Amino acid sequence: VAGLTADANILIDQARVKAGRYQYDIKNPSPWNNWSNMFATTIYTQYGGLRPFGVSFLFAGYDEHFGFQLYQSDPSGNYSGWKATVIGANNQAGKSLLKTDYGKTAAAASDDMEEDAADKMPTLKDALLLAVKVLNKTMDGTAASSDKMELFTMTLQDNGTCKHHILTTDEAKSIIEQVEAETATSGDA
Repeated sequence: VAGLTADANILIDQARVKAGRYQYDIKNPSPWNNWSNMFATTIYTQYGGLRPFGVSFLFAGYDEHFGFQLYQSDPSGNYSGWKATVIGANNQAGKSLLKTDYGKTAAAASDDMEEDAADKMPTLKDALLLAVKVLNKTMDGTAASSDKMELFTMTLQDNGTCKHHILTTDEAKSIIEQVEAETATSGDA
């Protein structure tokens, strides 16, 4: 979530109500990829006397048909799908880093160098390291610490269920230290 917190709270409350209604009517959980469309159409850009909600969202989810997906919605009412993206203050710096580093380690580990690096999915560890690098680059003058950032992973288990995991303080600290060590060595080169 990036933007006005009060607007985000209103939209999240509306989403919870709509999800509950959907589950009550259809007897199944709401497909997660409907969320980005629902948020984009709730933005009120076409109604007189109402201002748009001043908030952007990132939605990540998994379904059996399309696999893992990431969507972004804007205050303008537009939404789009991404492999990786950044929202909020200094997002251009983060997007620049993603363009250069996304898929770099996966492509280096691959035997087939003809395939484009951007088409390679990073490993979970590489994705966490890249996320911390992006956060370091976009945070306003504060040093990265496990107190200032919360890291979350979503993985597919062998039985086909999606597992959500918020990294503990120690796990986050370990990732942050790896990024800081890598940054220090690349700065010395």
